[in-house]
Amino acid sequence: MKLHLVDGTYELFRAHFSKRPDHLAPEGYDAKATIGFAHSMLALLSDSNEAVTHIAVAFDRPIRSFRNDLFEGYKTDEGVPEELLRQFEPVEEAAAALGMTVWVMDRWEADDALATGAFRFFGDVDQVRILSPDKDLGQCIVGRRVVQVDRRQGKEVDEDTLRAAKGITPASVPDWLALVGDSADGIPGIKGFGEKGASALLGMYGTIESIPASAEAWVVKPRGAAQLAATLHAERDRALLYRKLATLVRDVPLKESFDDMRWRGVPRKKFAAWCKKLGADSMLARPHRWDDAG
Repeated sequence: MKLHLVDGTYELFRAHFSKRPDHLAPEGYDAKATIGFAHSMLALLSDSNEAVTHIAVAFDRPIRSFRNDLFEGYKTDEGVPEELLRQFEPVEEAAAALGMTVWVMDRWEADDALATGAFRFFGDVDQVRILSPDKDLGQCIVGRRVVQVDRRQGKEVDEDTLRAAKGITPASVPDWLALVGDSADGIPGIKGFGEKGASALLGMYGTIESIPASAEAWVVKPRGAAQLAATLHAERDRALLYRKLATLVRDVPLKESFDDMRWRGVPRKKFAAWCKKLGADSMLARPHRWDDAG
């Protein structure tokens, strides 16, 4: 039995910028991303290798959170195409029409909901599969029990894979992002720290606070160690702020129980109504499993 946790905002953006044909909803708005999202989720739900039993999808609405109160440069919806912003509510309706549990975040982010779901429910399943390439979600990985999946690239990351690629444990991911930065979230990182240097230090010391103040005391010596030590000493408070931004919340008040997330099939009536509303009747042939009670 598996729990699939989907980054809905990522899937929406991916569909918008894909080479899919445009689709105009009967109401007159561009619905390409929403239709693309629905096609992607139907493919997931019918994938025998994924064998979906329980599933939830999380969305950001708006693209702001408590982190914007902590740091002015944190990501917002600035620069997001208007036609994409217009689809944030329709795509939530699409997910519900597919019979998926939907989490809509405002104060928190979609990634916080995914982290909370993974933390809360991993003991109830054989595996939690977090479907998103976002770097910060690496902190949620637990052995092979909680893994991260990039469907676009066909990559699966477990704890051993993360260690091999980054040289760090999942617990060190927020510290690593604080040092190297994360442009997707507007975290600038600390000047001079590249991936290799940050990985070497955190692979040895685990956290920013545990890195000795003097490079002379470092067991590992990344390139430019003396300058890195001086920079980190001067920017330690900023680095700790960035780590706080990169640390996912694991106690978002999600109301659903584990059984609430059981996928029983595509609710036939609800999906038919959604297809009509979006002018997408051809999609009625796509579901492989129906829930006639919905």
